[in-house]
Amino acid sequence: MRLSFYRMSVLASIFSMLLILTACMVGPDYKKPDTQSSPIFKEIQGWKQAQPNDLEPKGNWWEAYHDPVLNQLMEQVNINNQNIVVAEAQYRQALALIRSSQAPLFPSLNASAGQQTGTSINNSSINTVYSAGLGASWVPDFWGAIRRNVESYQTNAESSAALLESASLSAKSTLAQTYFQLRIADMQQRMYNDTIVAYKKSLEITQNQFSAGIASMLDVSQAQTTLRSTEALAIDVGVTRAQLEHAIAVLIGQAPANFHLVAEVIGTDPQTGLLVSPASQLLSNLPNVPVGIPAELLERRPDIASAERLMAAANARIGVAKAAFFPTISISATGGYQSNVLPGLLNAPNQVWSLGPGISLPLFDGGARSANLTQARAAYDQSVATYRQTVLLAFQNVEDNLVALRLLENETALQEQAVIAARNATRIALNQYKAGIVNYLTVVTTQVTQLNNERTYMTLLNRRLSAHVALIAALGGGWNFYTDSKIQQIEPLKK
Repeated sequence: MRLSFYRMSVLASIFSMLLILTACMVGPDYKKPDTQSSPIFKEIQGWKQAQPNDLEPKGNWWEAYHDPVLNQLMEQVNINNQNIVVAEAQYRQALALIRSSQAPLFPSLNASAGQQTGTSINNSSINTVYSAGLGASWVPDFWGAIRRNVESYQTNAESSAALLESASLSAKSTLAQTYFQLRIADMQQRMYNDTIVAYKKSLEITQNQFSAGIASMLDVSQAQTTLRSTEALAIDVGVTRAQLEHAIAVLIGQAPANFHLVAEVIGTDPQTGLLVSPASQLLSNLPNVPVGIPAELLERRPDIASAERLMAAANARIGVAKAAFFPTISISATGGYQSNVLPGLLNAPNQVWSLGPGISLPLFDGGARSANLTQARAAYDQSVATYRQTVLLAFQNVEDNLVALRLLENETALQEQAVIAARNATRIALNQYKAGIVNYLTVVTTQVTQLNNERTYMTLLNRRLSAHVALIAALGGGWNFYTDSKIQQIEPLKK
């Protein structure tokens, strides 16, 4: 189809004018709202700041623990953890939605060909019309509705990228905490085994003294009760360890039946008599974490970044709702050939074409557009509150783990002394019982006290390791919004 030079000039002028008009965008431009913050963390007092050679939690932060088994498990998380797989698929969906939302910015083009056979009202003869042609249509984005929609999808994709990182950080920190908890369970199992051996010897001594008429049947019953209750506790630790092993298997995407972790070798400190394992030795030299300032969390925490991007998306949807109040202008053009005979269809005399704009102005919709705008503004207010709450909770996470690490270190040192003292008390009480100085109730009391103190000591070891991992996770694990390659590949829409 040929158009005259005049028609082409008019068409070019119309399109140039439309391109200029489509530069405007209704709706508020996004501005990040202020949040409650402070120059430093409250619980930072007394915290040893990390030196250049200390842990910098970026990349493979778990390698600072120098545990080869943990490192191997971490390698499987990103590949096999199903929560991460879900988040990655959602991220790819978000990228596809960006491309889909950008399509209306461009004209659509279609080709057609057909054959129609029929009769007219005044003519009983059958006529056949052959046709072939091209059609184009475009709805210029005068008020920025499409561009605001694209902006919304882009910020949603950035939020999805942050959520993917958040899922990865959550899975890895949970794996590290569960792994260390299992290693402490290994220490607890050794503690109960040693205690059971000692209690069996005490029962044997009591039975011998009962046979000699020195001890009473009450003493034998008390010794049996102490032994059996401790054996029951040892079985319970076995249940806990098995469940922790199952949890690790699921985190790395394996069936629990196909996964097993060999127990660590547990030694004894020759000076204090305390149990020693790689996990407990790690606590004596925990890597220091560079905490930084609260404001840095806004870029380092993926959950905060996700909430902030969702807030920007909600702001863009206000513009989409506002644009619905303005008229919609469309331009369509068709060109092709029509003929009653198929041979020679593409000859010049059979050319047909049309070109023209259309306008649609909303007059009355029962308040639907106003309701949509009100809903969009309310959704934005909700996202602002969610963002601010996420920031506050992030500050709380850091403060909680800072104070936990600082105070639990002192508590563990005191509890260690309590265990040593309880061990000495049990040894003295047992010797005095053998000499007939005290009754067996004194021995039972000291034994139970010793066991309770050792159980508390193990709990503190686990809490310290868990708090250290939680602090790294609370600081974002070294992630940064502006350096994430997944976010960098999402190009912002040029306004």
